[in-house]
Amino acid sequence: MTDKFHFQCINCGKTYLPDEVKYLCPECEKDNSINLPPKGVLKTIFNYDNIRESISKPDSNPKLDFFDLLPLFDKSSLTHLRIGQTPLYKINTLKGERLPFNIFLKDDSQNPTFSFKDRASAIVSAHAKENDINTISTASTGNAGSSIAGICASQKQKAIVFVPASAPRAKLTQIVIYGATIIPVDGTYDDAFDLSIEASKYYGWYNRNTAYNPLTIEGKKTVSFEIALEMNFSLPDRVFVPVGDGVIISGVYKGFEDLLNIGLINKIPVIVAVQAKGSDNLTRNIFAEEFISKPSKTIADSIAVDIPRNFYMASDYIKKYKGEFLTVSDNEILDASIILSRESGIFTEPASAAAYAGLLKYIENNKFEDNSKNMVLLTGSGLKDLSSIQTKIDIPKAIRPCLEDVLKIIR
Repeated sequence: MTDKFHFQCINCGKTYLPDEVKYLCPECEKDNSINLPPKGVLKTIFNYDNIRESISKPDSNPKLDFFDLLPLFDKSSLTHLRIGQTPLYKINTLKGERLPFNIFLKDDSQNPTFSFKDRASAIVSAHAKENDINTISTASTGNAGSSIAGICASQKQKAIVFVPASAPRAKLTQIVIYGATIIPVDGTYDDAFDLSIEASKYYGWYNRNTAYNPLTIEGKKTVSFEIALEMNFSLPDRVFVPVGDGVIISGVYKGFEDLLNIGLINKIPVIVAVQAKGSDNLTRNIFAEEFISKPSKTIADSIAVDIPRNFYMASDYIKKYKGEFLTVSDNEILDASIILSRESGIFTEPASAAAYAGLLKYIENNKFEDNSKNMVLLTGSGLKDLSSIQTKIDIPKAIRPCLEDVLKIIR
């Protein structure tokens, strides 16, 4: 093993050096079925004893240089763009009434390409740079694609993005404007995912696909480090996370677990997985004897997944740390987006609003204790997908340039 980290298969437990494997466990990948979540996703294991010892020294900084917990070897390999360090807001009122508990909003729409996915793309791109890899491919419903396109542009790397043709036009536009090669696929996200892997193997591209590439989980976990720092290690009681493939929630868990392993925290918050009712293939199967996939149908395209690629790791985390989960309807998602915008001034896309809809459902059911700290992870800007929310708003017709018509609208 290297001194810094190695990989371990979550299915069979076999360990690998970083230069021995790129993606899934080679042994478990042989048994994967096309209609089931892949087995053999790799977990990154660090030398926690060494890190714990280094931060326990009298002259050490207890806040830690988190680069020790990243699967990289040179800080200069990271993009010059500001990744992470996103705002954390606290709100105490809802619909004009003061709340007996606290709500925190972690706004990751403030990343360079306006989504949480930049955290993963930054680590994948840096790893490629450290290994003299110039072409990175991925499959995406839009956010991961625009993310890797933007990060690659900053690193002078080439990005090739496979997307379902039905992805929101704003996201497709963003991918193209960064100079990436876009390959629209007449099919689902899962079709684009499988095709991107096939093409990557044929051409020798480095593939960023979520969970398939273990470094995506490592990038997404950095949000947990930030939350711990911003809250001075007094962690929230609950964190609401939008869930599709299961990689974001696994990253959130992994970040807190890393901090637990080095002794900076003594417990992991309750993580609440929120899925759209029309795409609940992860949460519906957590305790099922047999995995059964149903076709996804939801306005929340970023979490619309038929085969959650990180199902096994995400479900294991939820069960191990007693996480909670629920589903919300498309109508609840759109209503949540409007409420959030008007209460906080943050406009978030449907997949992200799903997490806030989950929080609102908990409030309706009186599930929050007084003085508890409840956080929502907001993962993408509402400007990424304007068409969905337009069914819920009314833009007045143009008026004559006279005060009389202004009064009609104001009334």
